[in-house]
Amino acid sequence: RRWRAAQLAGLRDVPVIVRDVADQAAMAIALIENIQREDLNPLEEAEALRRLSADFGLTHQQIADAVGKSRATVTNLLRLNELHPEVKALLTGGSLEMGHARAILALPTDRQVPVAQRVASKQLTVRATETLVRRLLSAAPSQPVAPRLDPDVAALSSRLGETFGARVQIQQGRKGTGKLIISYASLDHLQGILDRLER
Repeated sequence: RRWRAAQLAGLRDVPVIVRDVADQAAMAIALIENIQREDLNPLEEAEALRRLSADFGLTHQQIADAVGKSRATVTNLLRLNELHPEVKALLTGGSLEMGHARAILALPTDRQVPVAQRVASKQLTVRATETLVRRLLSAAPSQPVAPRLDPDVAALSSRLGETFGARVQIQQGRKGTGKLIISYASLDHLQGILDRLER
């Protein structure tokens, strides 16, 4: 792409760095360069970041360092993969902004679509959307308070989430038993998680 651009600009000499890299490393480099383009929409960027995490085993911090973004930005973009497909379509089409999407992510997937449609049709501001989501969550039926998660288990859950590029929940039971729940955004994401487990 850069070579073609140099030709169009009439440049005869351009500075380049030639590297011999393995196929997998070349794929990672190409993916990082693609993310650094300015014309990607947020969902395309989120999917590319997910692939870096799932296919190459990078943590959120490693991805942030590689693409020149903050860790918080990378984490927020990766969360977009958890949106319902219909909400993603509204975001891609410009009916929703990133701020709207982040607010809607607080809702369970099965409740995201009607809220997103309401936000789009009424052209609610991000602040109004956040208020709406808070109101809906506070109106939800109260559930039994879960036991406080052990700090060590919470830290482990966070580490696993970064390793798999997915939301990870650890539910503690009695006598050291419990459940490990890994959420995935697509079958490709699931395959990436399984590949990581088999390493």
